Amino acid sequence: MKGIILNLVEDVVRHEHGEVYWDEVVDASGLAASYTSLGTYPDHEVETLARAVAEREGATPAEVIRHVGHQGMAILAERYPGFFAPHTELRTFLLSLNAVVHPEVRRLYPGAVIPELEHSAPEPGVIELGYTSARGRCDLAEGLVLGAADHYGERVVVSQPVCVHRGDDHCVIRVEAV
Repeated sequence: MKGIILNLVEDVVRHEHGEVYWDEVVDASGLAASYTSLGTYPDHEVETLARAVAEREGATPAEVIRHVGHQGMAILAERYPGFFAPHTELRTFLLSLNAVVHPEVRRLYPGAVIPELEHSAPEPGVIELGYTSARGRCDLAEGLVLGAADHYGERVVVSQPVCVHRGDDHCVIRVEAV
């Protein structure tokens, strides 16, 4: 996992709960939790940190990671405005991920393992993202979609009718405008 995602966990937790809370999460996790955005770290560390937060908050690690994606997208938009500025709506932003955003992420973060997305629009106001990733972080992807919707001032409902965590071979993230 690239450090940029682990940095998002830290940034969101610190912003919402403060420095002392973050230090307690790190202590509970048993991790060093010192990450650089360009570094590569074991995938389990994001789950370990999310579990430590989840235990304190009465949530699941997946809920924590989804929340980090949701709240962390504003941080990403501030740090990387060039990814967001060409778009005025969520739809065009989502459709640009494979062709524009992911190649640039690979350039900025060599060795990054990026999910593959397939797009479809099965009905008006709906985008379905076929999500395939060795990491299985569809919870993070859902949160990032929600955060992107907030960025563009849109209200959406995100669901997963297909998910690897329920035994499917890939995930489908369904994004419906409301």
